[in-house]
Amino acid sequence: MEHIAIIAALIISIILHEMAHGYAANALGDPTARLAGRLSGNPLVHLDPLGSVIVPALLFFSGSGMLFGWAKPVPYNPYNLSNQKWGEALVAVAGPAVNVFLAFIFAMIIRLADPLGLSNSFIDLASYIVYINLLLACFNMIPLPPLDGSKILLAVLPFKAQQGYREFMAKMQQFGFIVTFIFIFVFINIFWGPFSVVIGSLFELFTGLSTF
Repeated sequence: MEHIAIIAALIISIILHEMAHGYAANALGDPTARLAGRLSGNPLVHLDPLGSVIVPALLFFSGSGMLFGWAKPVPYNPYNLSNQKWGEALVAVAGPAVNVFLAFIFAMIIRLADPLGLSNSFIDLASYIVYINLLLACFNMIPLPPLDGSKILLAVLPFKAQQGYREFMAKMQQFGFIVTFIFIFVFINIFWGPFSVVIGSLFELFTGLSTF
């Protein structure tokens, strides 16, 4: 039951991440996500069978030590955004910002666990929610397409560098899932060690607890 609750927490966190992108785009003048029904709280309109269910389940039950996933990307038209310079970056950062906010809320609940009389099982679940959301926020800020960090990096690069980076993003997108799985494999086997140290440090900073 605990395993199901943790995977459910991951799926909900991913969905809220994507909804935040849609709400940010809508607030900036692009109704694409709203018209596509992607501002809905119905998880079925957001779930990607591979990224929202299969990959998280495989990572969790294989004991990889890493847990992440993705939902169907929220569609938006950057040309509709009222802020043409920073619009895409603002839409991109909305997702990780929601994850940090969720991590902060549940971290505060953990810190108030004694006066609130919360059970150890609830504290454990809240701890996983904090960890998952910090992981999602930091992972998505990596400046590689299609992650949110690539849109943020694009906004701060000089014009010539932007052109080169756009070409790089286009080439990455041509290979789709092949690049995705290569990236996941390389990340888990090479970069997960130092990355997990960063997440663990943030978790301790937020909650005052040691990592699992």
